[in-house]
Amino acid sequence: MAARFHFRLEPLRKLREALEREAERALGRALEAERLVREEIEALAAQRKAVFDSRRIATGGTLDLALWRAGEAFLVALERRQIEAFERLREAGHRVAAAREGLTVAHRNHLMLVRLKERRALQHAREQELREAIALDELAVLRHARQTA
Repeated sequence: MAARFHFRLEPLRKLREALEREAERALGRALEAERLVREEIEALAAQRKAVFDSRRIATGGTLDLALWRAGEAFLVALERRQIEAFERLREAGHRVAAAREGLTVAHRNHLMLVRLKERRALQHAREQELREAIALDELAVLRHARQTA
């Protein structure tokens, strides 16, 4: 009866597979955080455009200086928030790059063990075939010896 193949590094392979899945989830979280910052930047740009649109006055209309000053103060605050958001976007980009690199390393480590397992399974199968061929040859020799005796 053929011996079953047992990969001694299977627990390590499973651990590396779990680390790869965790790296995928970390990349997903980093991408989601980056997407949220981008949405915030788009919302700030829309608010800025709305302020500029509201400051336009119709021909012959009067200019409300209090409203103009309030709009200017709001634009300054918006600009500050945009600068902060762009900084957060830069940091989120760095986190995404780091998460991608982590996923690449985790995938490479897992794939290395998967390929090793495949090679060892193939080697085991070849050894089993060789053992079976030797056993069949011995049976043939014994049978031949019995027939000639």
